Amino acid sequence: MPSNTPADKNAAPPLPEPLRVPVADSHTHLDMQSGTVAEGLAKAASVGVTTVVQVGCDLAGSRWAAETAAAYDAVHATVALHPNEAPRIVNGDPGGGRPGQEARAPGGDAALDDALAEIDRLAALPQVKGVGETGLDHFRTGPEGKEAQERSFRAHIEIAKRHGKALVIHDRDAHTDVLRVLEEEGAPERTVFHCYSGDAEMAGICARAGYYMSFAGNVTFKNAQRLRDALAAAPQELVLVETDAPFLTPAPYRGRPNAPYLVPVTVRAMAEVRGVAEDTLAKALAANTARAFGY
Repeated sequence: MPSNTPADKNAAPPLPEPLRVPVADSHTHLDMQSGTVAEGLAKAASVGVTTVVQVGCDLAGSRWAAETAAAYDAVHATVALHPNEAPRIVNGDPGGGRPGQEARAPGGDAALDDALAEIDRLAALPQVKGVGETGLDHFRTGPEGKEAQERSFRAHIEIAKRHGKALVIHDRDAHTDVLRVLEEEGAPERTVFHCYSGDAEMAGICARAGYYMSFAGNVTFKNAQRLRDALAAAPQELVLVETDAPFLTPAPYRGRPNAPYLVPVTVRAMAEVRGVAEDTLAKALAANTARAFGY
C-alpha cells in the first residue's frame, strides 16, 4: 500500500509509459523546475517528449529562455512580459515573486516602454519562436492594473506580427477582453491560447479565427468537465498539449511537481476525451506544435 506521508506530496511523480509517437511540450518553465536543463530534457525524451517551448515571463526569464534555446536543439523560446508583470513595472515594484527576479528602477510608462523594447530585441532572435506569454489576467491583477496590462498586450501583438512570430496568450478570467483586443489589433497569423481555459462555445470562436488551443494537466482534474467539453469541440488541427510546469500537474499526481516528462499522462487523457487513438492524437499534436511555432 502506498504511503500517504506529507513528504510524498513533494516527490516527483514516476515516469509514465513512453509515447510511441514523439510530441512537444508547447509551454513549460524549465527555470522554475528542479534539476538541470539537460536532466529535464533527457527525462522528457525518454518518454517521447522530444521538444519543449521554454516560455519567458519577465526580462530575466525571457533572456534566459533565449539563451537556453540557443544552447539546446530541443528547446525553443518565447519571450514576453507576463500580464501581471506590466502593472508591476509601471508601479516600480521591486520584484514580482519570481525566483531570481531583478530589482526594478523607478516605474512609469517609460519603464514599461524600455522593457517592451528589450522584448522586441529578443523577439528578433532566430531561436525565439514566439512572443508570450502575454494577454490579460483579471484574477491576480485588479482594475487598477488593467490599463498597463492592455497596453502591454497590444504592444506584444505588434511585436509578434512584425517579427513573424507566434503569439502565446495568457487568458485568466478575461476571455471577452482578450478576444476583443485580438480583434481590434488583428491577431498574428499564429496565435496560441496557452492553458486554454474557455468553454466549448469559446472553442468555436477560437476555431473560426484559427487560434490554437493548448491544453494542460488541468484537463484531467475532476472538476474540469467544461475544459473536456472544450477539448472535444476543438478541431484536431488546432489542439496542442503543454505542462505549464512546474504547475498544473495532471491527475493522479495533482499537487506534486510537474515537468515535461509528464506530458504523456495528459496526452492519454486527451485522446480518451476526443475518442481517438493515442498515436493518432500524438501525431497531430506534434505537427500542430511545429506549425504553430514555425520550427
